Amino acid sequence: MFGAIREQIGTIFREDPAAKSVLEIFLCYPGFHAILLHRFAHRLYKANVPLVPRVISQFSRFFTGIEIHPGATIGRRFFIDHGMGVVIGETTEIGDDVLIYQNVTLGGTGNEPGKRHPTLGNNVVVGTGAKILGGIRVGNNARIGAGAVVVHPVPDNSTVVGIPGRVVRYHVPHEGVLDHGMMPDPEGQEIDELKQRVSALEEQLKALAAEMLLKHQRDGAA
Repeated sequence: MFGAIREQIGTIFREDPAAKSVLEIFLCYPGFHAILLHRFAHRLYKANVPLVPRVISQFSRFFTGIEIHPGATIGRRFFIDHGMGVVIGETTEIGDDVLIYQNVTLGGTGNEPGKRHPTLGNNVVVGTGAKILGGIRVGNNARIGAGAVVVHPVPDNSTVVGIPGRVVRYHVPHEGVLDHGMMPDPEGQEIDELKQRVSALEEQLKALAAEMLLKHQRDGAA
């Protein structure tokens, strides 16, 4: 247990330059509190202890603003940055070295039995407010952009943005953190294309109107 705590502290120092001391992490990092409470609750859940794991998860939700079902399986060096509003469902599986930001949902799409929440591979980054829904897999080294809604499987080493989420590029494994400023904007591109089409149609209408006016003038002169 102490080894897991040391590893979690080391992860926070690696991922968050704002972390200044171990005491600060213990007192001021809700993501740290939530993952430690979850690991304890998960052990009880796997041991089929009734009710207590859910009580722990609800206490953690009240205390941290982060809701993790005790049934969720979470790998090593998992880090929730800021954390408020994060929801992680019962059958979620998360690999090692995963980073997620605030208001992320790893949820289901209905009341279907069995595996109904997503599986995240290793070294995945999930941006602020993203929603990953259903029993889909997000591949290793994937990057999910802020606000994306992902309902289809995501390949390894890919970046996904938009609603619904779509792959916009592939990158080298372990390339680094999610760089929102460098990512394409599919909706913006579509709007630009629509503007260009509207502009072209306006030019065609102007040309047609001029042609009809000239024809009318010629008919009047005749």
